[in-house]
Amino acid sequence: MSELIGACVFAQSGGPTAVINASAYGVITAALAATEITHVYGAANGIAGLLKGKLYDLGQEDAQELEYLLNTPSSELGSCRYKMKSHVEDETDYITILELFKRLNVRYFFYNGGNDSMDTCDKVSRYFEQVGYECRVMGIPKTIDNDLCGTDHSPGFGSAAKYIATSIAEICKDTHVYDAGTVTVVEMMGRHAGWLAGSSALASFSCASPDLIYLPEVTFDMQEFIEDVTEVYNRKKKCLIAVSEGISYADGSFVSEATVSATDGFGHVQLGGLAVTLAGIIHQRTGAKVRGIELSLLQRCGAHLASQTDIDEARRAGSFAVEQAVAGVSGKMVAFKCKRDGGYECELILQPLSVCANNEQKVPREWINERGNYITDEFVDYVLPLIQGENTRATVNGLPRFAQLKKVPVL
Repeated sequence: MSELIGACVFAQSGGPTAVINASAYGVITAALAATEITHVYGAANGIAGLLKGKLYDLGQEDAQELEYLLNTPSSELGSCRYKMKSHVEDETDYITILELFKRLNVRYFFYNGGNDSMDTCDKVSRYFEQVGYECRVMGIPKTIDNDLCGTDHSPGFGSAAKYIATSIAEICKDTHVYDAGTVTVVEMMGRHAGWLAGSSALASFSCASPDLIYLPEVTFDMQEFIEDVTEVYNRKKKCLIAVSEGISYADGSFVSEATVSATDGFGHVQLGGLAVTLAGIIHQRTGAKVRGIELSLLQRCGAHLASQTDIDEARRAGSFAVEQAVAGVSGKMVAFKCKRDGGYECELILQPLSVCANNEQKVPREWINERGNYITDEFVDYVLPLIQGENTRATVNGLPRFAQLKKVPVL
């Protein structure tokens, strides 16, 4: 394929993670080093900012400040939840992007996100192909939920799993401070996939894992839940429970009373409040002292507990996307192909964006016990390599030093 000379645009989308900026660092540094790429631009707030023409000149950032991105949580360029219609329904957004790209001679577009972001990436790529505008479009995976198809796992998940396992171990120690009986319910993110809640089992390597774990892959039965809790509580006078926010009844309705509170930009229900709901039901049915804990945003922004493996893989994914695009690849997402037998190995591969867009990778049913209230050793073996390594980061007065980019406007 012929050499393509032009600028690139990088953007972040969807929920942030502890390592999404490591992917940004990989993209930015690789793009700055590529002779085929003339300018490196960053879009403010993902595709939504791109539609407004809000771009930053990342070539004007200091090298040291960019390096701080490796240990900076959240989406440093800003994110969005914006669902583009197909260009057949409404071509307006596509025309806006195309005109901006032509104006700035943008020939490379890198989009860092999850399922819905890969859908956006795929739509933009197909539109450029249809209208004959040569621009290489690449997706870079990201999601703490680990529900992105086409890849062994997603950057962001390993660090969130490590945060959850650590927090559960700490909570476990706290629940044993007093002699009084207690039941503790801890809620993790995960609308339809239970990877995060399942990762709570890794706390067994530090202290003790939860007594019960409930994932959305198994239909939730309230009566069985109360029976499980009661049995553990009567036996131990303690019961620690991990639950995915998205557990649902047989009719598909979410257990959480907060399910009708709002939806995000992609139309997904925003969940929350499940731990408190279940705590109230447990207290009412058993009379036990109960506490509900929602980890909420902490599980996705806890960079102080980020896995070094996760950081390194996120960075590699960003660099690989640029290398492949410059080599002539387009319409693909960077993915991981991993081996765990005889040691962990992670190979970077490419998947068609259409394979990854709007599909969900769920916990295999065989990795959940028959009762549906705990996970198996296969689950633990899968996650354990992803949480390895202690990240080293710069600090100021005992606090982490995060990136502070200048964000010089392009237009």
